[in-house]
Amino acid sequence: MAQVGSRTGRISILGLWQPELSFEYALVQGGFKTERYIEVMNWAATKAAQTLAETDRITVVVHDNSSLHTSRLSRHQWDKWQSQGLFIFFLPAYCSQMNRIEEQWHQLKAHELAGQMFDNNYDLAMAIIDGMEARSIKGGYVLERFIFNSA
Repeated sequence: MAQVGSRTGRISILGLWQPELSFEYALVQGGFKTERYIEVMNWAATKAAQTLAETDRITVVVHDNSSLHTSRLSRHQWDKWQSQGLFIFFLPAYCSQMNRIEEQWHQLKAHELAGQMFDNNYDLAMAIIDGMEARSIKGGYVLERFIFNSA
């Protein structure tokens, strides 16, 4: 998960990156809460179930040991996600350098967002969306954004 700030706050990004194939992500204003994380992972689990049914292959998501990923509410979802073919692999503590998605967040900040100032979170979010689009075109991978139901 990456965080990018503006003068009025921050936008947090949760991403699921499959190098050279796809990048799925979600944006929230402020920080991710466990409930929003679970919504994104339920979306990923639905896709994993489809992959399992079509190819007999499981999906593995690599996570750091953030409290968001290991909270009681999140842990209660693990069995359900595994039954859908989605398994979570945790990196050792304090090993962010092993988390390859961190490279992607750095590239987004260093190239697509560098040197820009944003007056509000809407402009920041739109710049992130545009930056993600530009990166997917350069990288030749499929990009999909999860949009939370506002109801």
